[in-house]
Amino acid sequence: MTQHPKGNRAHVLLTSVFKPFAQDDEFGSRAINPAELYQNQVTREQGPFSLRMFHRSWGLMFLQQNITAPCTLLDFPTRERFIREITRHDYDIVGISGIIVNVGKVREMCRLVREHSPHSTIVVGGHVTAIPGIEHLIDADHIVKGEGVAWLREFLGEEVDRPIVHPAIPSSFGFRLMGLPSPRGGGSPAATIIPSVGCPMGCSFCTTSSFFGGKGKVVNFFDRGADLFEVMCDAERKLGVSAFFMMDENFLLYKKRALELLDLMKDRAKAWKLYVFSSANALRKYDIRQLVELGVEWVWLGLESPKASYAKLEGTDTLSLTRELQSHGISVLGSTIIGLEHHTPDNIDEEIAHAVAHDTAFHQFMLYTPMPGTPLYQEVKAEGRLLDGVDLADIHGQYKFNFQHPAISRDQSKTFLDRAFQTDYEQNGPSLYRLMRTMLEGVKRYGHDPDPRVKQRLADAATQLRTGYGAALWAMEKYLRESNQAASEKIRALRLQIERDLGGMSKYVNNLVGPVLLWTSRREMRRFPEGRPMEPRTFVERSNWA
Repeated sequence: MTQHPKGNRAHVLLTSVFKPFAQDDEFGSRAINPAELYQNQVTREQGPFSLRMFHRSWGLMFLQQNITAPCTLLDFPTRERFIREITRHDYDIVGISGIIVNVGKVREMCRLVREHSPHSTIVVGGHVTAIPGIEHLIDADHIVKGEGVAWLREFLGEEVDRPIVHPAIPSSFGFRLMGLPSPRGGGSPAATIIPSVGCPMGCSFCTTSSFFGGKGKVVNFFDRGADLFEVMCDAERKLGVSAFFMMDENFLLYKKRALELLDLMKDRAKAWKLYVFSSANALRKYDIRQLVELGVEWVWLGLESPKASYAKLEGTDTLSLTRELQSHGISVLGSTIIGLEHHTPDNIDEEIAHAVAHDTAFHQFMLYTPMPGTPLYQEVKAEGRLLDGVDLADIHGQYKFNFQHPAISRDQSKTFLDRAFQTDYEQNGPSLYRLMRTMLEGVKRYGHDPDPRVKQRLADAATQLRTGYGAALWAMEKYLRESNQAASEKIRALRLQIERDLGGMSKYVNNLVGPVLLWTSRREMRRFPEGRPMEPRTFVERSNWA
């Protein structure tokens, strides 16, 4: 690689693509594809009970934290704010990160840099770089695929192999629920910790695995539990949190590291909560007691399909596994694919019913989608089944197929995807209710645990259920009484159980605050029946800046 002439004296701008997102525009934004994880692909059919929040551009934060050059991080700017930044400051390097659906915005930002700051070197990274022929679609000097810290350090003439410094990352911002904004993660703030990138399982459809090297490949930032523990202590100190979202595609796969972390948590009396991703085969390496002591309260689990042959599901009864986890207070976010090769209009309802039967706290449904850069994309392309004329902005797994399926048409794919979300909501009720149900299971089982860390963690959960969560149950119960009586009755039973078992002022809080939440929920649906359009706020952060 040719080093930048100024080395680490070069002024660097790192930026995400510009907003707005939740609207249809000429640059590839789509109203159907907002920049929100839950509203987009998990709770989107749950009306006012959908979890609304945003997440920072974590990769850019990592890059800024791990170079010594003067650097500005511009996260979620408007187009106008981006232009102002590159005209008011003299940047030697402009780094732009985007995903595949935002290629139009990346293209426009490259054009704007050439127009307003022609001397700047343009570097483009992120999943957008997986698009075949990307070098012909955008005007960039460097296109960086995969993990970018090492590349940027080398380009700036810095020490490539020095230890990674983890930034303090609040897990979410802009939280909103039941028609009301809520600060600090809805009352349960967390930090995001990124132990590694990539996934060695290498499922053929997985963009993350493919982007970071494919099957068997992973980039570990922290190999030891001790290193991870120090990063978490730093986030605890800086952000005032005791909960951590472990943004690692298969955190529990590395059992030695996880158990080293557990030993340190015990030694330092850390009653931390962990939200993790895991494959089913990795979960089976632990006994439930280890997971409870580790503080695992939430796990994202790929369920895919009962007939799927992915290695991560081999030999696993996912229904039993889900029931066991949730009976111990560990909420499951199940993930199911709609439109696998064996799916047909005749068997799709059976597949959806199997997914819904897991009754997970949350459930993501995604279309089977050959994304550029994945083995699945190469396979479908070689078979001549990629559909012509599908805009890259519409290839995100929440709209329609971008390939010729053996039995399901492109229009049918969206119908079946919508049906999956609706069936899950109608049969199992709001995810917020299911989350509280699982929390109560944990309180009942471990509220008097001999491990003081576990006992403290569940005491905190009991306080949440006793002092406000029950009011949300009161509102959900009344809201659904006419439209979904079965769900309303289940919610009522949980509310009464919390009032009876946890006592305190819970009944009075529920009856006082519940009607307010019912009113705000109804108002939200009247005003925004398709969901309130939301955009993330802009962040401007400067480091090593004279």
